[in-house]
Amino acid sequence: MGKQLQDLQDGIYLVKDGQMKKVQAPTTGFGKTIISWESNKPTRAVHECSEKL
Repeated sequence: MGKQLQDLQDGIYLVKDGQMKKVQAPTTGFGKTIISWESNKPTRAVHECSEKL
């Protein structure tokens, strides 16, 4: 892997076909991300943002 684990920022990372990609945090700071899988590989990410009242 090109990056050392110590150099990474806090967050969620996906590795697919040897490539690492950071999953973006919700823009409001609150929300969730749902990852869909197909044939044992991540295929889609659905992001839902919410607003704290």
